[in-house]
Amino acid sequence: MKPKLLLHICCGPCSTEVIRRLKQDYEVVGFYYNPNIHPVEEYHKRLMEVQRLSALWRVLVDTGPYEHDRFLEAARGLKDEPEGGRRCEACYWLRLDRAAQAAPENNCTHLATTLTIAPMKKAAVINPIGQAAAIRHGLTFVAEDWQKRDGFKRSVELSKELGLYRQRYCGCEFSLRPEPGSGQPVPATRLPPA
Repeated sequence: MKPKLLLHICCGPCSTEVIRRLKQDYEVVGFYYNPNIHPVEEYHKRLMEVQRLSALWRVLVDTGPYEHDRFLEAARGLKDEPEGGRRCEACYWLRLDRAAQAAPENNCTHLATTLTIAPMKKAAVINPIGQAAAIRHGLTFVAEDWQKRDGFKRSVELSKELGLYRQRYCGCEFSLRPEPGSGQPVPATRLPPA
């Protein structure tokens, strides 16, 4: 019998290749908890894609509450940090600790995250945070750099095959900056094109 693993899911596209790989060794339960995503319409759009993938691939997905105020509290004083800086670390901790709390509620003994598949996310930063959250809650953390072995490229291909919506920014309002001359928000760090 395979061990049961709770996978923190940031979005549908990022979860595709990660789920595919993890299902070889684990019974995977997804957990969508992303209070950082702004605006709330974007949060729901991403959640709908996770739910669609869940139905297509028959993977149970639990959903945490949308607690944007908790994210803003975690990011207090860090809004001007660069992408990948201390604000992101606080955000990773918030999300992975909440996922670790949800693991026993879903009868999971292991924890992992999709976060390390994105090119702008660093496994060397994320995995120690996941490890600490897992230890804190008595779990085993599966530390992976999902970008390896063309992980991101494969997730893009799978997303296209499945017709999944792929967002163009990390998710938080601090990753959006006014476009010079227009005042319209654009991603401070754009995801690579599909």
